[in-house]
Amino acid sequence: MLKALGNAWRVPELRRKLMFTAALLVLYRLGSYVPLPGVNREALEGGVTGGNAVTSLFNTFSGGAFNQLSVFSLGIMPYITASIVMQLLTVAVPRLQELAKEGETGQQKITQYTRFFTLGLAIIQSIAMMFFFRSGQLIPGALSGASPIDLFLVVVTLTAGTMLIMWLGELITQRGLGNGISLIISAAILSQAPAAVRGLFENGSIITLVILGILAVLIIAAIVFVNEGQRRIPITYAKRQVGRRMSQGGTTYLPLKVNMAGVIPIIFASSLLIFPTIITQFLGGGNDSVLGRVAGFFAPGEVPYLVLFALLILMFTYFYTAVQFNPIEHADNLKKSGGYIPGIRPGQPTAVYLNNVLTRITLFGAIFLATISVLPYIFTSFLDLGNQIFLGGTSMLIVVGVSLDTVRQLESQLMMRNYEGFLRKR
Repeated sequence: MLKALGNAWRVPELRRKLMFTAALLVLYRLGSYVPLPGVNREALEGGVTGGNAVTSLFNTFSGGAFNQLSVFSLGIMPYITASIVMQLLTVAVPRLQELAKEGETGQQKITQYTRFFTLGLAIIQSIAMMFFFRSGQLIPGALSGASPIDLFLVVVTLTAGTMLIMWLGELITQRGLGNGISLIISAAILSQAPAAVRGLFENGSIITLVILGILAVLIIAAIVFVNEGQRRIPITYAKRQVGRRMSQGGTTYLPLKVNMAGVIPIIFASSLLIFPTIITQFLGGGNDSVLGRVAGFFAPGEVPYLVLFALLILMFTYFYTAVQFNPIEHADNLKKSGGYIPGIRPGQPTAVYLNNVLTRITLFGAIFLATISVLPYIFTSFLDLGNQIFLGGTSMLIVVGVSLDTVRQLESQLMMRNYEGFLRKR
């Protein structure tokens, strides 16, 4: 990775892309420290007095902006939700299926729909977050003296902050290096690492630090192993007539990734399990109410929560993999292009074979995701660390996956520029 960065720095075009990406990430981090309008700054100096699974989730993906009541408190979560929903709708809605097959023009329209959907979600979540801040559950007195105009400005600022983050991410994707939204999420997660490490050094023993260090290395190695793992299905193409030419046949392979769903199943499962806590907070239900008891039953770290969390991850992994890969469609494409799997008849038998292979490797990927997600909770409870490594497995999965993807893109850019071509100067 360091060698690739060093080589990229010597190429002027790649150097400009790296500097542009770094500048926008720094701009995003600076925006996380700009307070919302109408916020009582004296209350902010007192720090956070309340926190739970919901606030920890938002604070993790906003890079600490949520606990600081900054303009980026809402983070990129509305865009993530909108993107996931649009991917699911693309499979279910025929009109969106047609747009997805139209190439770049159709993809631009789907992107535009995603932006409008993000705006609507951002407005709704901004209003809910404004009431949460005003209740003083996170920082008492932060918005106690705010006027109606100030509260309106809070909603507008939170919405504008989310749209600005989305714009920065798209700029990085277009003019920088790597996927902009993924890099922003990784930067937000990594920004919380120093505080978490400092808390572990202050409150943990040497044995605890050693155990967590070994666990982190093993988790990272497992993530790299599974993310890079794939089942290669051999594909053979027969000779065929294309116009006046006879196309030569050949052998290639169809790669099926073990973890095709990525981190999406964990995000889905986490979002569903925090709903009882969200409803309890916004409806004002206490611990003795029915909602309060339901929220306590699904408290992070408890056995019912972990069991249901693992089952939801398994279910969503299969669901999202089915959305991403359609065996029938791939079998039809192979048949039309003259390709076939050795020993398998084209058409329906090929689709059945691909579906069986995908089912088996997805089971391993789903178990891996469930283990990575549940394991930090078990070690947190065993070592009595509270919420210091909340979403640790998910965070590592995102950061490592984004790092691998960025380095892969960087290496492809270097290979493209070092390619000598067919014609050489003499």
